[in-house]
Amino acid sequence: MLIEALEGDVTVVYCNAIAASVQIEVEPVGRWFEAFLKRRNRNVSASFQELEEEEELSEESEDEELQLEDFPLLRTLDPKDWKNQDHYAVLGLAHMRYKATQKQIKAAHKAMVLKHHPDKRKAAGEQIVEGDGDYFTCITKAIEILSDPVKRRAFDSVDPTFDNAVPSKGEGKDNFFEAYAPVFERNARWSSKKHVPKLGTMDSSFEDVDNFYSVWYNFDSWREFSYLDEEEKDKAECRDERRWIEKQNRAARATRKKEEMNRLRTLVDTAYSLDPRIKKFKDDEKARKENEKKAKADAKRKEQEEKERARQAELDAARLVKEKEEEEAKLVAQQAKKEKEIQKKAIKKERQKLRTTCKNWNYFGDNESDSVKMMEDVEKLCDRLELVSLQSLNEGLASGSKEEGKVALEKQVQEVNAQLQKEKDAEVQARQAVRTAVQASGGGGGGGKGWNEEELPLLIKAVNLFPAGTNARWEVIANYMNLHSTSGIKRTAKDVINKAKNLQKLEPGQKDEINKKAFEKFNKEHAAVPQTVDNAVPSERFDGAEANTASWTTEEQKLLEQALKTYPVSTPERWEKIAAAVPGRTKKDCMKRYKELVEMVKAKKAAQEQVGSKSKK
Repeated sequence: MLIEALEGDVTVVYCNAIAASVQIEVEPVGRWFEAFLKRRNRNVSASFQELEEEEELSEESEDEELQLEDFPLLRTLDPKDWKNQDHYAVLGLAHMRYKATQKQIKAAHKAMVLKHHPDKRKAAGEQIVEGDGDYFTCITKAIEILSDPVKRRAFDSVDPTFDNAVPSKGEGKDNFFEAYAPVFERNARWSSKKHVPKLGTMDSSFEDVDNFYSVWYNFDSWREFSYLDEEEKDKAECRDERRWIEKQNRAARATRKKEEMNRLRTLVDTAYSLDPRIKKFKDDEKARKENEKKAKADAKRKEQEEKERARQAELDAARLVKEKEEEEAKLVAQQAKKEKEIQKKAIKKERQKLRTTCKNWNYFGDNESDSVKMMEDVEKLCDRLELVSLQSLNEGLASGSKEEGKVALEKQVQEVNAQLQKEKDAEVQARQAVRTAVQASGGGGGGGKGWNEEELPLLIKAVNLFPAGTNARWEVIANYMNLHSTSGIKRTAKDVINKAKNLQKLEPGQKDEINKKAFEKFNKEHAAVPQTVDNAVPSERFDGAEANTASWTTEEQKLLEQALKTYPVSTPERWEKIAAAVPGRTKKDCMKRYKELVEMVKAKKAAQEQVGSKSKK
């Protein structure tokens, strides 16, 4: 219950200002509240008085229960050698030692004084040693040390009864817990922190074991060795000597402290190495990691298998699509080939019809020179006109008279000539543009010697033939040009590099014009021998073997290379089979392309060998 108000306290009642109050019973508790009451009232409450009475009763019971042990060697002690005496044994507390409380120490001292005080002994007729030589001085020194917390801690640190021994590995190998549990409990008294965990049992959890070794590996010991100081600074005669003594004492304490920490670390390391729980935890961890590794490997293997299956399915689908596309392309190529053959035959038929009609009318000439000229014009029409134009012309010649046919033929010749003239003018303009661009670029290297129209396409071809990464690339390109050029000008690697840089600055249209001129020149040099103007009819073999002038694509090149590997030289009808494997290409096309590749490889090897021989020299 709340205490009553004191005299002088005023109680104020507020009416109609707050809500109706509810009466409840409240009993404040706690030692701080009790202390507040005591300070305020200068009195104690009933409950507090009961607590104090209980404490007094407990202290009295402790005093009654305190049993002192006799120390037989007490009377033989030398007071001058007090530092080596057991102070707890002197006061009869050898069985309690560091666990004895200050009250117990005072009670023991009181009992020892009553029993061994010199005055009491002298009254009993005992001979007393005068001065500090009496053994009672040892009792006085013992209470002086044990009643001072600092001095008592210094003495407890070097307790002569404490066992500093550390079990060896052989002692704790078979009975680990029996050998090491008492040692850790014994050394736990030096901890600056309370509640040091115990060693535990074989059934202790990983967290408990880990916490135990964490505490001991970071053990903070309060043990210090000032009690063993050999010199006392109070006996120094001057300040310098006192400082020297302090220095010596600090060094000795540090050495002993280091030895103590090494002892504890050896204890913890030895226990950790022998602890069967650590081995069990490591084995469990190893098994867990192996299981995780195995599970991860299995998951990865399954993932790889899934990816492989998906990839194989994609490859199969792509293969089917490719086979279907190849089949369709093959059908298209065959159809195109058939249409081309039909168109060839139709053109051949119309050309033959035109030649026959003109021949029947003696080429619309009155004399031999006019006939020969008209014959050349007829051949020109056969070469230039398409199928529709030839059919239209033949229909006009067949339906009209000789004069009408001559007029129609001359008109067609004039149109063809005009078209040829236009193409010639365009070629001249393009050539002039290339020449102007070459002159604007400085004319290249070569010691001031210009680059002609033959060398430019040859340079472009060499640059494409020997790509970047070729050993001594520009020397090889220069040697290739010197071997294949007919200009007689020897080009160096520096000339080739300068000219290649200038060509890179040209516009795409100018580069295309150079390549076009090179292709036209190639066609002129490799063109078939012109037919003689006679009455002979071109053979089926000649027309059927007409080469395809279209450039080879990458896919056609791959098919040709694969066919050359598939059908070796000993294969019967080899080139017919190779041509069949390359859609859109004839036997003649394949043979011609093969010869070009052989010449290109030989030229490349020759250029590289020449550069290699020069470098060796």
